[in-house]
Amino acid sequence: MARPAALLAPALLLGALLCGESRAPSCLSPPRGRILGGSSAGPHQRPYMASLQVDGQHVCGGLLIAEQWVLSAAHCMEDMKGKAFQVLLGAHSLSQPEPHKRLYAVRAAVRHPGSNTETNDDDLLLLQVSEKATLSEHVKILPFQRQDVDVPPGTLCEAAGWGFTSHSGRKPDVLQQVERPVKSREECNKRPYHDNTITDKMLCTDSRKKDTCKGDSGGPLICNGVAEGVVTAGARVCGNFKKPGIYTRIAAYVDWIDGVMAAAGEGSASPSP
Repeated sequence: MARPAALLAPALLLGALLCGESRAPSCLSPPRGRILGGSSAGPHQRPYMASLQVDGQHVCGGLLIAEQWVLSAAHCMEDMKGKAFQVLLGAHSLSQPEPHKRLYAVRAAVRHPGSNTETNDDDLLLLQVSEKATLSEHVKILPFQRQDVDVPPGTLCEAAGWGFTSHSGRKPDVLQQVERPVKSREECNKRPYHDNTITDKMLCTDSRKKDTCKGDSGGPLICNGVAEGVVTAGARVCGNFKKPGIYTRIAAYVDWIDGVMAAAGEGSASPSP
């Protein structure tokens, strides 16, 4: 039975608000990586976190994988309007002065050649910053998974970012974090969830009431101290249990990551412990 127009209007309004700054007139492109229900991280507890910024505003997250390289999500480039990213490292608060916080220009931005705006496939981006980061207690490289093996379902993993913390679009100033269990690919691909769109290069986490949200895209999913995934997408309404969070599995792209960095003369990233 059709729903009354009076009931449809609020839902359409909410959808429009959550689509962001008019990324597309119809807002039909895939929902993008979106922390809801988490908590503030301790100051500099996650020294590998990067904030990708345009005109001084946080756009997406990222993770430092080598002294001069940040890994993020390719779809973060969708709304740049010809402007360049800057990368903020060593930050806990986005607005307050901190002695180890530094903004870097980007020398090169390399998105995976298989990425596009219509799907979640190959959603990775490598950013080479203008000079090697000064590593310290507040700025560290995060090792990523190099063995192409799925994370077992039920594994409790951690995501972090400066993305929205509420459905109304409230933005945090300090880094947020959340723990979520991994869901099996088989479960994620069931019709009520992502209906056979989750490939073997992706993984999912449970999204019931706790989830990543808009602005968390590009940040890491960390399992047992190692980056396993990069935040890609989820539901338009963060925390929707029927739309588990989607992450790009880093291990499936090790050769591409090493190749891009080697071509730039950087060599490969640090191996996983």
